[in-house]
Amino acid sequence: MATVTSDNRGLRLAARYLSLVLVSLIFLFPLVFMVVSSLKPDHQLLADTSSIRAFLPVGDISLDNYVNAFERAPIGRFMLNSVFVTVVTVTASIALCSLAAFSFVFLEWTGRNVLLSVIVATLIIPFETIAVPLLLFVSKLPWIGLEGLEIGWLNTYRVQIIPWMVDALTVFLFVQFFKDLPRELIEAARVEGASWMLIYRKIVMPLSGPVIATAAILKSLVMYNNQYLWPLIVVQDEAHRPVMVGLGYFFQLQIAWGEVMAYLTLISVPVIAFYLVLQRAFISSIASTGVKG
Repeated sequence: MATVTSDNRGLRLAARYLSLVLVSLIFLFPLVFMVVSSLKPDHQLLADTSSIRAFLPVGDISLDNYVNAFERAPIGRFMLNSVFVTVVTVTASIALCSLAAFSFVFLEWTGRNVLLSVIVATLIIPFETIAVPLLLFVSKLPWIGLEGLEIGWLNTYRVQIIPWMVDALTVFLFVQFFKDLPRELIEAARVEGASWMLIYRKIVMPLSGPVIATAAILKSLVMYNNQYLWPLIVVQDEAHRPVMVGLGYFFQLQIAWGEVMAYLTLISVPVIAFYLVLQRAFISSIASTGVKG
């Protein structure tokens, strides 16, 4: 009887792992297709799309598409711009949004629930409705730089960073996480004379690894992958353009699909690396988060 039960468990475990492998392959197929297609000339790429050869590195394989892609557009500059804007924005967003959430959850002040409701309600406002007013606003803003006072933020990094440093979703994520933290820790720290800022730095944030990783992943995906309309409006200088705007270089005149796939493969590398690093940090933070008696 014990042997039969053990065999059933083994079969169920094997079936579970097999289903997980199949699901993972479904998600990997687009990535495999992208990488393999980037190695093929256009005529072979289009011919192979009707068969399994589209996912196999067979035929006339070379790195010519990558060479041509670098010749068509300044890919390295675009990637550097996007990585810089993403890292600065995500770092500032986590710091500012967590401070805002800390005040909403732990501090007592009049109107905090109303203000939080207003902030969360802004999630339903599409960006297209505020794009033009925001453009007019940033085009008139002053800025004190190395060369003195400047008027207007267009064609700069700051116009791509500062408007997105605080967002409703990140504030909401931190608020919901902070509400689940044990209040006894905060009360004990206050009894010992700790300031609110000390509590934020030494108690709350060290316990907030999971929400920090989650917010960083969501924010980085938005800033790196989905930032197209706003940079297209405010950045005309090639030296400050991000990767999504740079994708337009490959759809001008004659479209070279192999070069498009090569470009997508290159710009996907930082996203995958960033996700893997944060995923490991996310798992480690969950394993280490807890309250010791």
